[in-house]
Order: sequence, then structure tokens, then C-alpha cells
Amino acid sequence: MKTVKNLSKDKLAALSFLVIATTVIIGLFAPLFAPHDPNEIHMSLRYAPPTWEYLLGNDHLGRCMLSRMIYGIRPSLLWVLVALFISVAIGAILGFLAGYYRGKADVFIMRICDIVLSFPGYVMALAIVGILGVGLKNILIAFILVKWAWFARVIRTSVRQYAELDYVKFSKAAGIHDLKIIYKHLIPVTFPDIAVISSSSIGSMILQVSGFSFLGLGIQAPHAEWGMMLSEAREMMFTRPELMLVPGAAIIMVVSAFNFLSDALQMALNPKLMLSENGLKKNVAIPAPLYLKKEVANK
Repeated sequence: MKTVKNLSKDKLAALSFLVIATTVIIGLFAPLFAPHDPNEIHMSLRYAPPTWEYLLGNDHLGRCMLSRMIYGIRPSLLWVLVALFISVAIGAILGFLAGYYRGKADVFIMRICDIVLSFPGYVMALAIVGILGVGLKNILIAFILVKWAWFARVIRTSVRQYAELDYVKFSKAAGIHDLKIIYKHLIPVTFPDIAVISSSSIGSMILQVSGFSFLGLGIQAPHAEWGMMLSEAREMMFTRPELMLVPGAAIIMVVSAFNFLSDALQMALNPKLMLSENGLKKNVAIPAPLYLKKEVANK
């Protein structure tokens, strides 16, 4: 609730959240919002200008641009969110194992991360797509295989930092189970870091998916996707620029919203940053949970 209150004070963050939430809802319920079938061809309406029936006009096959924009939210954003969630989940599990237990587990996991991260992410994703074949599913698989290592390394660093707190060491000395320590003590304090790196990564993933689709490696026709719509409109760049401006503006708007929201989340979820912004001390000790005293007392 405190985080929501802090975010609500930031007008830019509130607007960004509104843009993202609205886009997600429209994408989830695309059949309810789309005025026409996005794949229905009307050659008589080829490159037709906007009308009351077709508010954004028609593309090179006479298809409704507005309907295709609405259905394009799913591959351009919703499926990217699914891939991001899986990547973060894998990275979090391995990051917690490496950061908390350390030792051989830490060395083994980090060496694998070093191997994965030694290659440029975009090049490695291209190589995986080249092996698996074109298509949105293979692009998302490539992202998961590439991104998890970066998340694991960042989360591992965060876990190592918080695992050195006095009350975590005290919990270990008191004989509290490791899983309970991770669940009760480490996940709550590392969640802000995980939320920030996740929200900051979604923008680049959206751009990469659109880039692959623009190159013809992503979702295939006749399905709609914003990057592919940009590619299809290249022939009419100067005579019908709105065909490129609309999907381009949508990509910029959503990516910018995630970036602004990421910055606001970092301020709202990190009490050290909030205090430093107010001119107070930057190093603030994180108090131990009150219930810990009860647990130790019952030992």
C-alpha cells in the first residue's frame, strides 16, 4: 500500500501505469475492442484513408489498421511479458541458490552465466532463432535462454548483500530452516531489486521483438504485430506515413511508459533512495521482522 501511495504521488508514473494497464486490458480483450476482423482482406479498400468505419484507414491488403493494432498488442506486449516472467523466475531461483548457499553452487551457476553472457545478447538470440526457425515462439524461447543469466547474476548480487544482514545471520544461528529464511527475510528485501530490473528490461525486449518482426523473423502473416506492420508500410513511407507512424508511436509510447514506471518503482520500492532524495541519511539499517523474536523465543 505504501508503494502504491508513493507511485500515486508521481504523476508521470501514474500516467505510465495507466497507459500500460489500458494497453494490456485492450490486448487481453481484443475481440471486444476490435471493430473488424484484423485479417479480413478488402482489396477495394487498399491504402484507403481513415473513415468513420475505419478510423486508422486500411493497409496494403485493405485490412483494418485499428483492428490490427489492437490484435498486435498480444505478440508485441503480452507474450513478451510472459517470456520476461519465465526469465525472471529462472534467474531468481538460480540467483537465490548462488547468493544464499554460495560455495560450489555459486561457482557452478556463475560459470554458466559467464558463458551465456560472454556473447552479445542480440547476436545470441539471432543464432537461436536461426537454429529453431522463424516465429514468435522461437524468439521468446531465445529471449528466455539469453535473459535468465543476466537476471540470475543481478539477483545473486542482491541476495549476497542482504544475506549479510545481522538478522539473517541470527536466523541461521537460531536454526531456522533455510527455505523459511529465504521466504520470510530475503524475498521481501530483494523484491524491489527484482521489480526494478524486470520493469527496466521489458522495454528492450519489446523493441527486440519488434525488430525481429520488422526483419521478417518474428510472427508471420497474416497475424498482426507492430514491428511487422512497420515493415509492411515501408513502401508507402512518404505517401501514407501514418501507416508507419501509428505502430511506431505505439511502440515508443509503451516502451517509454515502462521506462518511466521503472524509474518510479526504483524510487518507491527502495527506501534508501527515497531518504537520500529528501536529504537524509543514505545508509539506513533494515530492521529485523518483529515475528523473528517470537520464533526464536519459541525455540
